[in-house]
Amino acid sequence: QLRFVESGGGLVQAGGSLRLSCAASGSPLDFASIGWFRQVPGKEREGVACISSSGGRTNYVDSVKGRFTISRDNAQNTVYLQMNSLKFEDTGVYYCTAVSHNLQPMCRPVPHASWGQGIQVTVSS
Repeated sequence: QLRFVESGGGLVQAGGSLRLSCAASGSPLDFASIGWFRQVPGKEREGVACISSSGGRTNYVDSVKGRFTISRDNAQNTVYLQMNSLKFEDTGVYYCTAVSHNLQPMCRPVPHASWGQGIQVTVSS
């Protein structure tokens, strides 16, 4: 089963950028569609961006379109989330996991998805 470790978070001012990395282990990443999710206290975990196994298809939640870019390097077993023009409301704990290959209408974790510990992103206004 795929396992994930997120990294690259931190504190950044509004308007700044961060690049998150999702390192997968346990099995090859090649056949898995992967999604990034974020969670803030008191709210459900929300799908932010997802990418198909080949990288040919992506999908984003409306609030990050034009600002975030998801990509992957299957040779490195890693998925990235480039976050530009960050806003205060992007603050949260970010997680990655395997998602359904149908990326529409938005990323959905596969049954029994494995979750890492997540990485904190804090955007100061």
